[in-house]
Amino acid sequence: MSIYQYQVNTLKGQKLSMEEYKGKVLLIVNTASKCGLTPQYKGLQELYDKFNDQSFEILGFPSNQFAEQEPGSNDEIAEFCQMNYGVSFPMFEKIKVNGDEAHPLFKHLKDSAPGILGSKAIKWNFTKFLIDQNGNIVKRYSPQTTPDKIEADIAKLLK
Repeated sequence: MSIYQYQVNTLKGQKLSMEEYKGKVLLIVNTASKCGLTPQYKGLQELYDKFNDQSFEILGFPSNQFAEQEPGSNDEIAEFCQMNYGVSFPMFEKIKVNGDEAHPLFKHLKDSAPGILGSKAIKWNFTKFLIDQNGNIVKRYSPQTTPDKIEADIAKLLK
């Protein structure tokens, strides 16, 4: 099963099929605006700037499930990301990434790429999933893995 069977909502509330990203390498990230890891937005934007013209996308999914570090509305999230980090990669509606109400896309990501010791739960903001051009999950990265540490893996998939 690939990620293309899922639908997501943009920050503006528009439904979008993940099929829109067929043929692209993706980095899917759960984000937050008031987290110690929030400065990773800068590194994510740098990756996006470097590889976007090579069929690479970063998809940001805000979540308020970790110490309520994403309390803002969709408009506030969009404004924060743009003003503070110049984020131009696609951001989506705030979702849940854990529990019974977790978004189906994140249920799929967690089932397909468990974390350390086989744990499926997302541990914190800025967990990242690298997806190949066919919608397959290549690797899961911990929140502490900074975007620059993922660059070589992205470059390899884009060759």
